[in-house]
Amino acid sequence: MPEKMLQFTHVPRTMPDKRGADKRAVDFDEIYDAFSADAAAAQASRCSQCGVPFCQQGCPLQNNIPDWLRLAAEGRLEEAWRVSSATNNMPEICGRICPQDRLCEGICTIEQSGHGTVTIGSIEKYITDNAWAEGWVQPIKPVRERKQSAGIIGAGPAGLAAAEQLRRKGYQVTIYDAYDRGGGLLTYGIPGFKLEKDVVERRIKRLEDSGIKFKFNTRVGQKVTLQKLRDTHDTVLIATGVYAAKDLKCPGSGADGVHAALDYLTASNRKGFGDAVAEFDVGTLDAKDKRVVVIGGGDTAMDCVRTAIRQGAKEVTCLYRRDRANMPGSQREVQNAEEEGVKFEWLASPEAILDTKGKAKGVRAARMKLGEPDASGRQSPVKTGETFNVKADMVIKALGFDPEDLPALFDEPALSVNRWGAVKVDYSTMETSLPGVYAAGDIVRGASLVVWGIKDGRDAAEAMHQAMRQDARASKVAAE
Repeated sequence: MPEKMLQFTHVPRTMPDKRGADKRAVDFDEIYDAFSADAAAAQASRCSQCGVPFCQQGCPLQNNIPDWLRLAAEGRLEEAWRVSSATNNMPEICGRICPQDRLCEGICTIEQSGHGTVTIGSIEKYITDNAWAEGWVQPIKPVRERKQSAGIIGAGPAGLAAAEQLRRKGYQVTIYDAYDRGGGLLTYGIPGFKLEKDVVERRIKRLEDSGIKFKFNTRVGQKVTLQKLRDTHDTVLIATGVYAAKDLKCPGSGADGVHAALDYLTASNRKGFGDAVAEFDVGTLDAKDKRVVVIGGGDTAMDCVRTAIRQGAKEVTCLYRRDRANMPGSQREVQNAEEEGVKFEWLASPEAILDTKGKAKGVRAARMKLGEPDASGRQSPVKTGETFNVKADMVIKALGFDPEDLPALFDEPALSVNRWGAVKVDYSTMETSLPGVYAAGDIVRGASLVVWGIKDGRDAAEAMHQAMRQDARASKVAAE
């Protein structure tokens, strides 16, 4: 099987624009060309089964990658899927969106020896998609039902992973989410060309079919209080994620045409669902025929520039204050964006949004250079004194996310947070300052990867199980 068939590929297609006009759409499908059982076996067989599985060590979930690669190489796909899913609640999602170049594939022994990494993500995606197609993925059927219940705030990766783990042990689980659909950023933050929404929806449906209850359009602190959840359930998990966009601090940042990344991506994803989105329909959050500037260098910034390309933007520029080697996002994503026509201005920091009568018309940026390392060890960007202008009809702020003020939102001043607003936990148990209330995912560690959210959710669920089991034993002893 030629290896070129197994590599990550962008495939340009001519498609009719959704608004009806035929055009050469830059609408790249992210696929593994002709990926099949034979292809999976051929690529998996390249694994050297090294004595020290660096790939496994590089995975936050410590997935047993060498074993399921070996099983896939032998054509034992159901066994490969079962090994993969034993440690990962969403293997096909991680296979699509994990930055494997920074994790398992980046430290693969084959990669380090110069022969090109085993494409772990593609195999993970394939064997789980195949498991769904074959009907191997079934609703959870606990060995026994328990009377104790858990309330989970947030239907993102951490909340969903925790819910699945707790349901497996027979607990009654209810998930409360502010959105009208489950998935969190999987649904509304990550573009559909990277993560098809039906892939997320089938995970949600499986959990529903497993007996997990979802209460959507339910913002804790408004429709229901945290104290009410504590009174209703034996244990509570806070897995809200972080949604407060970091602001752009420069003159003109409030101009018309300057938007937060999540607002922009959510509008695009909602249109993909067929929802009515007024701000998109009138053109406010639609990049079609606009000159777009995205400020930021993380994966969210890459999602924005690539979404703008697909919407038919006239031109798309990304400004980032450090150089390419020091950007926080995936290098693979940058390469994809460059192939799609995005222009990058490295070592450039916005000084002002240029506007005409309050409407954004461009960005004045300062040229930067890298100076001495800061406390994190990264070189700090320093202004060179040179500036330049970039024309823009739409400016998107992709500077990262901060936690919402949960103690105020939940009316729980006793909920301890750190100086960044993230919930404090005892990392050995994931329990917060409120007894019986746990926290996991981005609301604890700050904006991070989906795979870390899954790990945190699993860890929290195990701690919640141990605490509830201990409570049940104590109640039984007291009753006797």
